[in-house]
Amino acid sequence: MDKANYPKRIFTGTVAQRYGLETAIDKSPIDQPLYLSYEGLEGDQCADAHHHGGLERALHQYPLEHYAFWQERYGAEIAWLAPGMGENISSIGMTEENVYLGDRYQWGDSIIEISQPRSPCFKLNKRWEIANFAQSMQDLSRCGWLYRVIQPGAVCVDSPLVLLEREQNAMTIAEVCHHFFTHPLSQDGLVKLKRQKKLSSSWMAKVDARLASKAVENWNFRLFGRNDITEN
Repeated sequence: MDKANYPKRIFTGTVAQRYGLETAIDKSPIDQPLYLSYEGLEGDQCADAHHHGGLERALHQYPLEHYAFWQERYGAEIAWLAPGMGENISSIGMTEENVYLGDRYQWGDSIIEISQPRSPCFKLNKRWEIANFAQSMQDLSRCGWLYRVIQPGAVCVDSPLVLLEREQNAMTIAEVCHHFFTHPLSQDGLVKLKRQKKLSSSWMAKVDARLASKAVENWNFRLFGRNDITEN
């Protein structure tokens, strides 16, 4: 396969006290080449290593087109600009509808592979000052997606993302979101997710737990930052 997409921008950030919490969601554009390790871009930090980052969540890509959608939904008085979702890669033409779980790309000297959709969290609510923004992102499957690094190496914004490999039975990221978030206890959907060999281990563990318990893990803290509410 030789489909190539050029990132519009790439971003890194460091942990700081912002929006009433400790976060690295605010990132800055990087124009020079930098090294991509198994854990992410050189100079990029993560405030909560338990819920963010790690080997299967080394990079976050978010479609630039979505910012126009959020602007229309929530108003132009908010500066809807990348990298407001904390993304490392900003793109045009790659969306949840046309990228697939397990898609493997050559990016500069590195090789990266899509491991899961991004799980929206309450820090986005704080960042945008919209109480249910993470819930909206999840409900609408406009989450972006995460990568694992297969081969570390030097990358830059001028290096294209070249599709190398796609799994035969791969789901689009939108389909994964549909089965995981929209219909989280559908037996048929969970079985389909079980067949996705490239799904991250953390998401696969949740699929296994749902199949065994017939219950969904509590999303309240992730989405709202608190557990004493009824929404799930």
